[in-house]
Amino acid sequence: MPNVSLPRPSFNPLTATLTIIAAALCFGLVPVFVRELQSLGTGPATIALYRYGVSVLILLPFLPRARHKLGPALLLAGAGAVFALSMIGYVEALSVAPLAAAGVVYMSYPAFAAFFAWILLKQSLSWRTFAAAGLVIGAAGLLLDPSTLSPDVFSALVWAIPTPVAFGFLIVVLSGLARDLTSLERAVSTLIGSIVGLLPLALHESGGAVLPATPNEWWLVLLMGLVTALIPQLMYTVACQKIGAMRTAAAGSFELPTMFIVGWFVFGENFGTLELVCALLVLSAILVAPAPGEDPAKARQAVQAG
Repeated sequence: MPNVSLPRPSFNPLTATLTIIAAALCFGLVPVFVRELQSLGTGPATIALYRYGVSVLILLPFLPRARHKLGPALLLAGAGAVFALSMIGYVEALSVAPLAAAGVVYMSYPAFAAFFAWILLKQSLSWRTFAAAGLVIGAAGLLLDPSTLSPDVFSALVWAIPTPVAFGFLIVVLSGLARDLTSLERAVSTLIGSIVGLLPLALHESGGAVLPATPNEWWLVLLMGLVTALIPQLMYTVACQKIGAMRTAAAGSFELPTMFIVGWFVFGENFGTLELVCALLVLSAILVAPAPGEDPAKARQAVQAG
């Protein structure tokens, strides 16, 4: 199999950031498919498996085989498995909690991406990093009012917390630890790990009958796989290496206002002044987040070397 990759456009940081935002819009449509499949009796592990299964079938021919690529591919597969397993709690939260509440928990991942970038990529935690993470966490804090949450909703939101932790880690691996892989190789490695992690749970959950049972379910699964997994995953893998982990995480937070709109327009959930303020805070985080080359420590080293 020839080493095929996506075309590599000369992305500047602005174009790459807009690409991540477009991917986030796709990710923001996940609740539409999740709630529809849940209404048909599909469990959370099976839904998560469906989301990635279509993409794996399409991208399987691009699985990396070269010896020097096995290490990064396995790392991505591991990160993909952890993220996919964590998605079970998030999918469950989408079924019982308002989309705004579930969304703000999920959108705390830029803070975790900054932490993992500091640990794994040795990136400095500048004031802009803290400011971007703080804006997103501030939006989450405004919406998560304990006095308005039932015990069941609160419990579901707690079980959704591992999802932003795992996604923050995955972003760092994609943007900084898998540079030997092409875009398609990074995408398929991540998705393979997701399938391996989810398949045993989905088989147990569904009693061994993991395939959709009706034509309507097949169409839902196909659309969910293309719109919320394959297309945005490829957009992420192409653009994230151009703008780095923290800017990727902040731009991806555009998923939050998308979820507000979906909750309001599709499910009739409240979208008032508070939700608007939270959306503006998230958009501000996109502008504040540092771009590549803005690491203060590296800048000082460059000046001293010069």
